[in-house]
Amino acid sequence: MLSLKYLSKTNVSRACGSASAVSIRPNRVRAGLHSALSVKEETHRRAERRVCESVLEQFHSQYTEELGELWLHAREVLLNPHCWQYGVLLNRFSDHLDIKSVLKSLGYYSLLCQPDSPIARSLQCLVHKDAVRLPTQRHRDGWLKQYYLLNAASLLPVMALAVRDGESVLDLCSAPGGKALAVLQTANPGLLHCNEVDKSRYEWLVKTLESYIPRSLGDTLTMTNEDGRDIGSKKPEMFDKVLVDAPCSNDRSWLFSAGAQQGELRLRERAKLPQLQKELLSSALAAVRPGGLVVYSTCTFSRAENQSVMEAVLSTSQGVELLDLEEDLISSLSGHFKFAHLQPPLGHLVVPEQGRTWGPMYVCRLRRSS
Repeated sequence: MLSLKYLSKTNVSRACGSASAVSIRPNRVRAGLHSALSVKEETHRRAERRVCESVLEQFHSQYTEELGELWLHAREVLLNPHCWQYGVLLNRFSDHLDIKSVLKSLGYYSLLCQPDSPIARSLQCLVHKDAVRLPTQRHRDGWLKQYYLLNAASLLPVMALAVRDGESVLDLCSAPGGKALAVLQTANPGLLHCNEVDKSRYEWLVKTLESYIPRSLGDTLTMTNEDGRDIGSKKPEMFDKVLVDAPCSNDRSWLFSAGAQQGELRLRERAKLPQLQKELLSSALAAVRPGGLVVYSTCTFSRAENQSVMEAVLSTSQGVELLDLEEDLISSLSGHFKFAHLQPPLGHLVVPEQGRTWGPMYVCRLRRSS
C-alpha cells in the first residue's frame, strides 16, 4: 500500500485552494491557450490515425443491432478524432484563477450550471462548443497542475457516486486517475482508496495523483496494486461508496488499434470481459457496507458489458437493488450529453454525436441493502 505522503517533494502549504509554487502570468496563459485553440499538427496526427478494419467491422455489426441509428451518428464521431471535444477539469488544489478567466474569455463555459447543487459548486469542468484541446501540462516538482483534460462524460460516474465529506471511498479500477481526482474535487472523503491491478497503469495512477494532489492529503489517500476481485474478501464492508470503472472494450481507442494483429487479439479477449466485470462488481458489493452505494461504469456501447452485466449481478446477488440516477442530474446534462434509450432500461448510456462528442460512457448505480 502506498500513501501519498511518501510521493515526491510536492510542497503545498494548504490542502485546499493552495497557491502554486510557480506563478503563471495571465498574458502568458492567454497566449498559450490562444495558440492551443488553433488546429495543431498533433491534432492532425490524431485525426490521421489508421482505423483497424477488423475492429470496426465487429463494432458496426454489433452496435447497428443494439443502437440502430444512434450508432451511425456515433460512428461518424469516433472515426474522426479531429472533431472530439475535451473537458477541462480545474484542480481546486492549485491556483487556477488566471487560467479559468482566460478560458472563459476564449469561449469555455461550465458543464454544470446548477447554482444550488453542491457538486456544481465544487466540480469545475469547463467545455467548449468546438473541438479544441489545450496542451497537457507537464509534471514539475513543487507545483500542482491546474487542470486535467478528459472526456466530460467520464464525470457522470463521479456525480452518480455523490461522495460526501468524511465518507470512505474505494476506486476499484482507478488508473489513470481522472475519476479519483474528480472525487477529490467534489468532497473531502475520510479515505479514498485507489486500486489498479496493472503495474504500468498503477505507476501512471501514482504519477497522476502526485501531479495534482498535495502531500497534506497523504493520510486520506492510499493506493494499491492488486487484483480488484480480491478486495471484497480482504476488506469486507469497509467502504461507504465504491466506484467500479471496469476494464472494457474501449471503443474510442480500440478502433485505432496499432495494426490488424493487435485488433484481432483485442477482439478475442473481448469475450472474456463480461465475466471479469461481473467478478469486479461482486467484489465491490462485498467491499461496500450495508446501505452503501456502488457505481458501475464503462466506456463502451456494448450491451454485453453494460446492461447484461447488471442483469447477471442483480439476479444472483441478494440484498442488492438498482437505483436510478436523479432526474434533475440527467436533465441538467441532457443539453450537453446525448442519452440513449436503453433496452433493457438498466443504467444510462452517453452516445457521442456531432457537436456533442462526449461518450461513450455507461453508468449504473446499485445499493447494498443488507
